[in-house]
Amino acid sequence: MRVRKAVFPAAGWGTRFLPATKAQPKEMLPLVDKPIIQYAVEEAVAAGIEQVIIVTSSQKRAIEDHFDLSYELEHLLEEKGEIEKLRQVRHISDLAQIAYVRQKEQLGLGHAVLTAKDLIGHEPFAVLLPDDVIVGDRPAIGQLIHAYQQTHSSVLAVSEVPPEDTFRYGIVGTAPGPDDLDPRLRQVTSVVEKPAEGTAPSNFAIIGRYVLTPKIFDKLEQTQRGSGGEIQLTDAIEALMAEQSVFAYEFEGARYDAGTTMGWLKATVDLALERPDLAAELRSHLRGLELQG
Repeated sequence: MRVRKAVFPAAGWGTRFLPATKAQPKEMLPLVDKPIIQYAVEEAVAAGIEQVIIVTSSQKRAIEDHFDLSYELEHLLEEKGEIEKLRQVRHISDLAQIAYVRQKEQLGLGHAVLTAKDLIGHEPFAVLLPDDVIVGDRPAIGQLIHAYQQTHSSVLAVSEVPPEDTFRYGIVGTAPGPDDLDPRLRQVTSVVEKPAEGTAPSNFAIIGRYVLTPKIFDKLEQTQRGSGGEIQLTDAIEALMAEQSVFAYEFEGARYDAGTTMGWLKATVDLALERPDLAAELRSHLRGLELQG
C-alpha cells in the first residue's frame, strides 16, 4: 500500500525559544523567509505525500492561518503587480490537502501521533517532526518511503551522533539488513529512549522522520507513560517489534535541529548561504565578523 498521508506533531509549548514563542508557535519562527514547518511540509509533498495532518493545540492558530488562503493579501499583491510574491503566497495554500487535529494535552510524541489515528485509518503513514529540518538532494522522508516499499515494514530515520550526545535521543540497536537491499538500511534490534550515559546500544539516533504501519496505533493505545511522564513513540515501536520487523535508515542530507537556538541559527545561516540573492552579501558580512574577531 502506498504512503499517502503524513502527520506533523506541532502542539508543543516551544519553551526553548521564549520569549519569542510566548504569542507565536515555534513552528512559525522563520528560517530566512519561510517558517520552520513549511520546510517539512514541502519535503513531504516533494516525496509524494497527498494529505498533511498537523497536530496542533489551542495556541497554534497561526499555523492554520499560514496554510490557508489569504484573499485580502492576494488581492493587495495582485493590485500592486507583485506577481512573484503573489505566486509564493498562493503556493503555500496549494501545497497539499491539509487537515488539523487538536492534542488537548501535551502527553508526548506517541500521544500526538495517536491523535491522528482516525484521519490515518488502516494504512501506512509518515511522521515528520518540523523541528528537524533536513536539506538534501532527495527528500529525507522520500528515502524512508522507498525503504518501506522495499520492506513493507516500519522505517525510522537515523543518524550517527557523538557517544556523549546519545542521552538526548532515542537510540536504536541494529543488525545488518537484508543483503539484497540498500546498505543504508539496518534491522532494528532494540530501541531506548534517552539512555543513561554509557548504556546506549549504539550511537545511531532516531531523527524526526518515520514511516509507520497502522499497527503502531494498537501499540500506542497500550503504552503506559514512560520517560518524562509522556507516552513515548519509542516505547510503542519497541512493542511493535515483537510482532513486526522494524528497520532503521541512515538517510542522506544535512540535518538541523531547529528546535534549539543554536540549531536554528546554524540552519538560518546555511540556508541563507544557499540563496543566490542573499549569499554574496551575507558571506561578505561573515568575513567582516571574522576580521573583527
